[in-house]
Amino acid sequence: MRNSSAPFPIARPTTTGSASSITSLKGIILVADDKESIRKPLTELLRLNCYRVIAVENGEQAYKETCTQPVDLVLLDVSMLGLTGFSVCRAIKARPETRFLPVVLITGLTCAEDRMRGIEAGADDFLHKPVKKEELLARVRSLVRLKRYTDELENAETVLCTLARSIEAKDPYTEGHCDRLSRYTVSLAEKIGVSREDCNDLRRSGIVHDIGKVAVPEFVLLKPGPLDSAERKIMEEHTLVGERICAPLKSFRNVLPIIRSHHEKQDGSGYPDHLKGEEIPLTARILQTVDIYDSLTTERPYRVALSQEKAIEIMREETRRGWWDANLISVLERLLAESPLAFPVASV
Repeated sequence: MRNSSAPFPIARPTTTGSASSITSLKGIILVADDKESIRKPLTELLRLNCYRVIAVENGEQAYKETCTQPVDLVLLDVSMLGLTGFSVCRAIKARPETRFLPVVLITGLTCAEDRMRGIEAGADDFLHKPVKKEELLARVRSLVRLKRYTDELENAETVLCTLARSIEAKDPYTEGHCDRLSRYTVSLAEKIGVSREDCNDLRRSGIVHDIGKVAVPEFVLLKPGPLDSAERKIMEEHTLVGERICAPLKSFRNVLPIIRSHHEKQDGSGYPDHLKGEEIPLTARILQTVDIYDSLTTERPYRVALSQEKAIEIMREETRRGWWDANLISVLERLLAESPLAFPVASV
């Protein structure tokens, strides 16, 4: 006879062999509930359905596990003593390393205000007590699958960033350039008030903007003197190659115009499309501004690193020639005056 006090019926395994077998493991689920009468049957159900389960009895333990263990999904009771499910969810979503980790809040609360609190905390889904077995397993399957897709996306981005840094490492004079641009572009973008999404795109583009140089021969890439016309044509292809490399990633769709257009000039004399003025995307102009600044303030084979003041002076002169965005140069100059250590330069 079924125990009527159980929160949901416990199914028998439908497959033979150990549910913990590495070949049948479907994912890693963290279950947090301070009531053993809820936690234990929930854990057993998930294990019988081939999930590895990490079971904890409070919010503090739940948050610690997400910081130290690879987890595919978190099931949180809302009303735990100490850190509530809302607090743990908010903390998980605040960490860059775990912000895409799916979190499901399990609650006996039914009012709209509590649901809004969960949404504001960043919860991906809700389950109401008493939890139904079929609904639970369906939600778990769906969100673990989503986590797998997210992991694949992050892995692809990691590969691209690693490739970009390997290209940079070929030239000792550009060491750290990608990471500096990633920081500098966001600082300048925040100063002019662009959206969080644009800042995120600029952070990524700072790393991968020159990834197309993978197709540039080393005799051109590392040439210490000026390029001849044939070599310049080869070098100018790197913006198009970079765009093609990053195009398969949908998350990079707003990064592509930055990669393609960061060598355009206000008067149309840049490349590859000879865009003019406002035709050049703002995000590309932001990256371009700090790219030029970083180039001038770092050492090169043919000159020492320039001071901030000298770099701005040269950029002003080139702006008068019709090359750069004068407004962005002014904002950069103000930013340097207000926070001179935000864009550090080598000693000169």
